[in-house]
Amino acid sequence: MLLPIYLYGSSALRRQAEDITPNYPRLAPLLSDFWETLYHADGVGLAAPQVGLNIRLFVVDTDCLSEKYPDGKEFKKAFINAHIVEEEGEEWTYEEGCLSIPKIHENVKRLSRVHLRYCDENFVEHDEWFDGIRARVIQHEHDHLEGQLFVDKLPPIRKQLLKSKLIKVSKGEVSTDYRTKS
Repeated sequence: MLLPIYLYGSSALRRQAEDITPNYPRLAPLLSDFWETLYHADGVGLAAPQVGLNIRLFVVDTDCLSEKYPDGKEFKKAFINAHIVEEEGEEWTYEEGCLSIPKIHENVKRLSRVHLRYCDENFVEHDEWFDGIRARVIQHEHDHLEGQLFVDKLPPIRKQLLKSKLIKVSKGEVSTDYRTKS
């Protein structure tokens, strides 16, 4: 089932998400809905707050970025109860976008490595480091779990220049090929 994606301005995107337990209701069908929604919207990641759920869950598939970023090849993963332990490495700039902020792309600086603790879809615990484009997308999706958006990381002058576009998005005055909710 395709889920509506909440747009910039929705309070659902600004809450800190909560951990879930293995008996979370209908988790397997929910994950299936996440993947279907992600692919329908041509995204590389989708976090629970983006579909109005206040839980620590996101999915990532970076394969579509692998031509430019080979480390993204065949990287498809669900992350449950993800928490960043540490970030390190060189700071690098990348033009990010977000399904919740359609048609806006901006250069965002992030560190190149991230240490993450999380559970997979079977609630097997993992403690891993991710690099490059994998780290970038994980950091972006993890931000959603913390109630943060990529535009929050922009310099004040860039945010000011985007203000009118962001207001339009928050009013639902944006065209997408996927279902949205203001």
